[in-house]
Amino acid sequence: MKEVVEYIVKSLVDNQDAVEVTVEEKENGETVVHINVAEEDMGRVIGKSGKVAGSIRTIAKSISGRDHRKVFVKFGE
Repeated sequence: MKEVVEYIVKSLVDNQDAVEVTVEEKENGETVVHINVAEEDMGRVIGKSGKVAGSIRTIAKSISGRDHRKVFVKFGE
């Protein structure tokens, strides 16, 4: 999942070297994906009215559905 999310985010931003995607597996069966990008690229990743961020979340949830895990995507934390 990390590779797919990282590929999508790197395709959206100008500063690809600043992209950091980390995946945190929790004991209760949840997965948290943290996405950090350069400050000037944050608007591109979130998108107008959060539509791009919502799409990234949808893709991550569909990937994690195979493993029956809940996934949460957090931006810039």
